[in-house]
Amino acid sequence: MLPMLLVTVAWLYVTLMMAVAEATSPHGTVLGAVFSFLGYGVLPLSLVLYVMATPMRKRVRAARELAAASALEPDGGRHAAGDTVAPERKEP
Repeated sequence: MLPMLLVTVAWLYVTLMMAVAEATSPHGTVLGAVFSFLGYGVLPLSLVLYVMATPMRKRVRAARELAAASALEPDGGRHAAGDTVAPERKEP
């Protein structure tokens, strides 16, 4: 998780510096810098992070389904459920 975060921050820093360089150059514009930052930084990075997080999302979904399935069974699925209240007998 930490290497992915480090690469993300580094890539955003590089693309931000590219945008700043374009905005401050004599032939560059601020609009071009914004589009460069979005085109080279935010959009590709969001796609890569989405694809890289797919295994984690699958694990979370499986854990939720397992928790939901075990919540439906009274004792977690290990035993057959018995009567919770003992039957009342009449005195003879």
